[in-house]
Amino acid sequence: MKKFLALALVCLTIGSCKKNDKIQDEAEEMKVSVEIERYDKAFFSSKPADLPKLKQQYPYFFPETVSDSALVEKMTNPLWRQLYAEVEKRYDNFDLEKEGIEDLFKYIKYYYPKTQIPKVVTVIQDMDPEYKVIYSPEKNMLIISLELYLGKEHKFYEYPDYLKKTFEPAQMMPDIVDAFSFYKVKPPTDRDFLSQMIYAGKKLYLKDVLLPKTSDEDKICYTTEELKWCEENDENMWRFMIEQKMLYDTNPMLVTKLIAPAPFSKFGLDSDNQTPSRVATWIGWQIVKAFMENNDIPMQQMMLMDAKEIFQKSKYKPVKN
Repeated sequence: MKKFLALALVCLTIGSCKKNDKIQDEAEEMKVSVEIERYDKAFFSSKPADLPKLKQQYPYFFPETVSDSALVEKMTNPLWRQLYAEVEKRYDNFDLEKEGIEDLFKYIKYYYPKTQIPKVVTVIQDMDPEYKVIYSPEKNMLIISLELYLGKEHKFYEYPDYLKKTFEPAQMMPDIVDAFSFYKVKPPTDRDFLSQMIYAGKKLYLKDVLLPKTSDEDKICYTTEELKWCEENDENMWRFMIEQKMLYDTNPMLVTKLIAPAPFSKFGLDSDNQTPSRVATWIGWQIVKAFMENNDIPMQQMMLMDAKEIFQKSKYKPVKN
């Protein structure tokens, strides 16, 4: 019996690999060309007298509430000029990133054929981690704030370490998928913790299918050690959540403690500071993966499904290592 189960598992794995190879071949054959506009270069290489021309070329970056004097101040301020110089050091040539964005949109077009290829506009904004990437299908535009992809050790970053590690260049493509997922992953209508976990897991699974060559570490923004910790402790975490009756709890503090970005996850234990942050996001990811492995349903359909149905049909049950 054991030999039969082992053989069945091998056959299933081979079949899955062949299917993935076929998808990859078909996706990468798609013709995608992305237009890049370097607004960051246009703005900081201009003089104050060029503002009218800039406004005409990039009207969406010049709201009426921002005065010309404020724009001139940004254009000429030494600190802003230094930041622009640092961005230029890293992204003077954007060809590699352009290639990565085009590869990503090949997969997006494969899974979502009606998606239009957006114009990509690079900017230097206010170093706000909440707005690293903005995707607007209505305007058919993807805006990338390059000042937030200079590497976690950059001297200009005065942020906690758990945020600074999200400023690595390798996070740009996963961040684009996050921005895209806002329009493709149905937000939970229920406030319980399980729904929030699976919503976060869906967004990570979308990275699995749209960024098949990206490491799991970069998808979730973990170190190898943090990922290993989750893999080795999934059964313990799951048992704790069940024992504490967390799954259907609607207390928003659970999201703050176990899903939201933070230095570490907060179970209320003495060992909390040894845990990676957002561990419930990782568990939600495993539930979604288990559902997709155990159900013959298109990924696009799963993204719109109710979290509780996904959980029930996932048969998720981590085993002790």
